[in-house]
Amino acid sequence: MRTLIPAIAWRSLLLSIAAITLQAPVQAQTPVRGGTLVVVSNPGEPAVLTAAFNQQGAVAAISTKIFDGLLHFGENFKLEPELATNWDVSKDGKEIRFRLRPNVKWHDGKPFTSADVKFSFEEVWLKVHPRARSTFAAVEAIETPDPLTVVLKLRNPSGVILSALNSAESQIVPKHLYEGTDIVRNPWNAKPVGTGPFRFKEWVRGDRIVLERNPDYWDAGKPYLDQVVYRIIPDATARYAAFETGSVQYGVLSPISVNDLERAQKNKNLQVDFHGYEWLASRNVLEFNVRKPPFNDVRVRRAVAHAIDLAAMSKVTTRGFAKPGTSPVLSTQTRFFTTDLPTYPFDVKQADKLLDEAGFPRKGDGTRLAVTLDWLPFGENYLRYAEFIKQSLRRVGIDVTIRGQDLPQFMRRVYSQNDFDFIVTHIAGFGDPQIGTDRLLWSKTILKDVPWSNGAGYSNPAMDGLIEAAHEAPTEERRIELYKKVQRLAQTDLPSFTLLENRMYTVASARLRGLSKGSDGSYESLKNVWLAP
Repeated sequence: MRTLIPAIAWRSLLLSIAAITLQAPVQAQTPVRGGTLVVVSNPGEPAVLTAAFNQQGAVAAISTKIFDGLLHFGENFKLEPELATNWDVSKDGKEIRFRLRPNVKWHDGKPFTSADVKFSFEEVWLKVHPRARSTFAAVEAIETPDPLTVVLKLRNPSGVILSALNSAESQIVPKHLYEGTDIVRNPWNAKPVGTGPFRFKEWVRGDRIVLERNPDYWDAGKPYLDQVVYRIIPDATARYAAFETGSVQYGVLSPISVNDLERAQKNKNLQVDFHGYEWLASRNVLEFNVRKPPFNDVRVRRAVAHAIDLAAMSKVTTRGFAKPGTSPVLSTQTRFFTTDLPTYPFDVKQADKLLDEAGFPRKGDGTRLAVTLDWLPFGENYLRYAEFIKQSLRRVGIDVTIRGQDLPQFMRRVYSQNDFDFIVTHIAGFGDPQIGTDRLLWSKTILKDVPWSNGAGYSNPAMDGLIEAAHEAPTEERRIELYKKVQRLAQTDLPSFTLLENRMYTVASARLRGLSKGSDGSYESLKNVWLAP
């Protein structure tokens, strides 16, 4: 396990980040047309190429080049038009009317209309998206009075819907290719047809995914690039070497190891940027299977929380880049975040006491119970988290077996078969707890085969009542008040436990221009991006 870096070294690292940011080179402003951008697919190879129902990071990162959203985020969460040219919220907050962009075509030449939006809402998002039931809980009906108008009729005002209509969160799929099919197993998921700036060209499994310029894109003259090629490079050392040699020029979602980050920041041929992750709001989470022993006992879950020194975990596994977690709502979600919560400070004696009370006394060999920890196969960082947790729990007599597997097997184990004890995984906040947090806590998000839903199987009528009251809150103030109560109950019941709030980064060639500074920039379409000579 990695040793701690000295505090002085850490301060130097922070200062170097600031210095490099301030010393960014003046960039030419005239876009150059043509060229191929080579991107590292991170984390790993995607399972499909539409995020309409699969929210794996690599899926969203690639598919947002193929599919547009109704809206997208500019800087500081400012909503900007994309497939919707404008939107109006009625005075009573119970109707949102979108006007769609005219003359937009799917990549197969069919016209994009309001029928595609209605179909995606009713047949895809509400049925197989991990969060849409919560996000769109206030929607009573969706109307399409003409091909370019969509009207959402709401039971009550909603403070969350407009925040969920970017292409990463709510992708619109073509009705003519999905209607009457098994959405999750539709073959177009692997060769998608979108409206975005790039068209799908080929997918060579284990090697590359190739996108090509959409010559009929609605934003005339864009994109500038001819092709975007996603390379599959599982090894972190090889990924950094690819950036150093220039064989890849772009990667999001922390595409290189934190060990190589300082080298990347000192490399004049590379740029490192921490913007574009505000909407994503990344955190690492320990999630318990509360359906079966030993984690069906809240005392065991609390003991585990007390046994892990989160400050040390941050330093050992992320060189202090990540912030210890305190709530299922991230501290960056300032409207909703509260510190008035049950806490689980590092306390081995308290963990021992709770395990004794739960009926797990130490045996002759010092152990109390044995469990298996599955780690999300999103790179070696998650194995490091698992190893830290294993060592932490050994001190209180919990014998942990770490189990690794590929991503499809991990997903089947957790979300289809529920065949696990506890997992260390990644959860995004998506700007609002109704989108990012409900899915772990609401009984209606216990969804078979749907990744990143309520895999723990947690169900509490009191929690359901709070969440559903928040969905129907008449004012934003009341919704915020209810989500603070949700946090308190979640920290009391502890079906999941936030380990770390992450700080993610993008690595790009210094030749790359036009990258988005929007709050969801890590999932931008790349339509404005070009390569300087």
